[in-house]
Parts: sequence; structure tokens; C-alpha cells
Amino acid sequence: MNFDLTDDQQLLGDSLSRLLRAEYGFDQRRLHAAQADGWSRTIWRKFGELGLLGLPFTQDDGGFGCGPIETMVVMEAFGGALVIEPYLTSVVLAGSVIAASLPTPQRSALIAGIVDGSHIAAFAHSEADSGYDLTSVHTTATHTENGWRLDGTKCIVLHGDSADTIVVSARIADAAELPGELALFVMPASAAGITRHGYPTQDGMRAADIGLDGVLLPDDARLDVADPAGVVIEQAFEVTIAALCAEAIGAMQAALDLTVEYLKTREQFGRPLGTLQALQHQAADLFICLEQARSMTFYVTMMLATDDRYTRRRAVAAAKLLIGRLGRTLGQRAIQLHGGVGMTDEYSVSHYFKRLTMIDQMFGDFNHHEIALAEMGGLFEASTG
Repeated sequence: MNFDLTDDQQLLGDSLSRLLRAEYGFDQRRLHAAQADGWSRTIWRKFGELGLLGLPFTQDDGGFGCGPIETMVVMEAFGGALVIEPYLTSVVLAGSVIAASLPTPQRSALIAGIVDGSHIAAFAHSEADSGYDLTSVHTTATHTENGWRLDGTKCIVLHGDSADTIVVSARIADAAELPGELALFVMPASAAGITRHGYPTQDGMRAADIGLDGVLLPDDARLDVADPAGVVIEQAFEVTIAALCAEAIGAMQAALDLTVEYLKTREQFGRPLGTLQALQHQAADLFICLEQARSMTFYVTMMLATDDRYTRRRAVAAAKLLIGRLGRTLGQRAIQLHGGVGMTDEYSVSHYFKRLTMIDQMFGDFNHHEIALAEMGGLFEASTG
């Protein structure tokens, strides 16, 4: 595999890095988080002006027809700046589900709104007792003479409190078939019967619990997908996990840079901490963690292109497992090497640790993916020849 970025991909990363350095410092991030949505719509529009919001969508959909590599470049830069805007939520996760549907005027309008930045989409899938099981869905969709009626509760919907459109997974209520076919629906966040309880998460992001009480939708609210809805959901989460791994790389790199700089400048007993060999060895171990995680992120991103569903699942599980472990290790040691200041909310390294901890928990922690990978026989099948 060729892990080298093309000139265009490198230019994308450089352009985004310049924007983030100029307008997304640690103090500026606090100001963004204090806004009504918990993030900055001004910055969001600038992401749109750079073309970031249209990267993964095809040119027929008004996007740029880029792939997972470009998403990886963007997410790594976002991880380094601790970006709190809903790119992962709206463009990557919900966008992947919507883009998997068959062409309709509604689909075109939704994607156009995401691409131009005027529309935020969220994917409501997880429920209180579902854990990390993507097939555990108890929300029901009942077909009536006037369309569809949705009932249920969705939990921890990323940026669900500021989304304009919510994509919802539900089971078709049919007494002849239990638990019912899994389906996907698109509904405006302002629809009658929807209640949203928004809250901040530990890493500065936003999420919401969404209640659906007799939400009435027209017939065309159901997404018409070529593949079974369960397959579409699985593929969307695979793409999202790969993007999340790239974000972790950016956060790990920033945490390591902060730690090395601290060891170089913090003096104790008349000399910099970085002159102590034991601390040099710890910094070297953190660099090894970062490079291992980076290699696995490249691998899983490249493997998203394969048509072999089983191979993709194994690559995603292995990457999420490794990133979860290494991110936790690097974050914990970065805090330790900073001493007491590393625990304070005023110092940015603590926020990188929080984000890395949350990344491990999202879409299956390392224990979950370790079990899944073991059940699949490991990353690479043993040769029988």
C-alpha cells in the first residue's frame, strides 16, 4: 500500500491547518463552545468555503468526489485543534447514510444543504439498552393511511440538539414479522412529537437524547436504500470509525508536542526535565504509540475501499482497538509527565486526554472491538497452504 499523500491531499491539509492556526486557538475554542449551539456557525461557514463540507459527496451530488483519505486528512487536522463543530456528525456519519440512499429530490436537497453549510444533519441510532450492538433497535415505525408514525427514544445523538434534520433508524411495526424490518427515516427536527434534551459531553462536544412520541411523517420520509438498512448503517459507522481514528491521531500528535515542549522548558533542581534520561525514554515510548496508531489509521482508511465486508469489519475492529489503547496510554502519560498542571481545565493537554478518552468510548471501546476481532479470528487469517 502507498501511504504517501498526493499533492492535492497535502494542499488540503496545509490549507486547513493554516485556518485552524489562525482562528482555532485554545482560547478561541472556548468562545466557540460558549455559543448557543455549543459551536461556531461562523467557523462552519468557513469550512464550507474551503470545500470541506462537500469532500465525501460525489460530483453528481454537488460535492467533490473525494474519498476516505481526504476525510482522514481533515479529521487529523480537526483532532489537533480539538474542533467541536459537527463535521463528524453531519458530513461523515449522517452524510454517509443519506448518500447511500437512491436518488430522489429529497436526497438531493439534503445533501445540498449539508454541502453549502446551511443544514446540519444528525443520525439517531443508539438507544438506552443497545450498548454497541448496531442491530439493537426498538424504536418503531408504523405505516398508516397518512404515512409513517414513529415512536421511541434515541440516546446520545451527537449534535442532535442543533441538527436541522435527523436521520432515524426504526423497526417496521408488523405483527407478522418480529422484531420487524430495520428501516431509515428522515425527519425535520422541528416535527411535532419530537423532544430533544441537549447536553455537553465531557470532551466539550454536544449530544442529545431524542424522544419520538407519535411523530407523523409522509411516505417519502423513509429512505429508499439499495442495500438493507442494517448494511447501510454498518458501512456508515465503519467510515465514521476510520474518521474518528484519524481525529485521534491529530489529538495524540498535539498532546505529544505539548508534552515534549513542557519537558524542554520546565526546570526542576536547576535543569530542564527533558535532560532526565528516564523521561526521555517515556517521551520516546509515546512517539512509538503515535506512529503505531498512525500506521493503523492509514491501514483502515485504505481498507474502506474494499468490497469485502468481512475484511472491512476486521480492519475497523483492529484499528478502533489499537487506537483506543494507544490513545489512552499516550493521554495518561502526557498528563503524568505534566504533573499537576496537566490535570487543570485551563491547560489544553487535559482536553486532549478527555477527547481521546471519549474517542475510545464512541462506537465501541477497545474491549468491545477486541472481542469482536477475536471472534473473527484476528486481523489476518492464518494461511492454510
